[in-house]
Amino acid sequence: MLDTYYQPPVAEGIKKVATICILRSGEHFLLLKRNKEPNKNLYTPLGGKLDPFETPLNAAIRETWEESGIKVQHMEFKGILTETSPKKYNWISYVYLADIEWQMPNDSPEGELEWIHFNQLLQIPTPKTDWFIYKYIQEHKKFIFNAEYDEEMNIQWLVDELTEEKLIG
Repeated sequence: MLDTYYQPPVAEGIKKVATICILRSGEHFLLLKRNKEPNKNLYTPLGGKLDPFETPLNAAIRETWEESGIKVQHMEFKGILTETSPKKYNWISYVYLADIEWQMPNDSPEGELEWIHFNQLLQIPTPKTDWFIYKYIQEHKKFIFNAEYDEEMNIQWLVDELTEEKLIG
């Protein structure tokens, strides 16, 4: 990783590349109640944009450390989530999983971190796509999800490109 670099602005509508970093301890997931957009006030996994010249795996390990203070040595690739909207919300996210021992995370500048049991995931506010990510992870299934949103950021559909199964819409 470079110490300083120029990162030009991304043109509206161009996909940003990010990682989604899922930490699991038994049946619990470490989630972040975000204090800023995107997904403000929703519970999400850790994650963020790739730095220039950084691999998705290295970004996932770095983002996990930066957002939680938890050092992981290995993360398993689980799938890809592509999100498309007519607004600025356009992402390609590489999804990784780390099974870890339960531990208290550091305070995060991104929001409040909390361990949530799998059975509680449908009872807390999360992005609509995330339930399917957790479900597939629990079922040991890889995925390539493709989601599309309308102008008001309502999800119109979600498809698993590997099976062509329509999950939403």
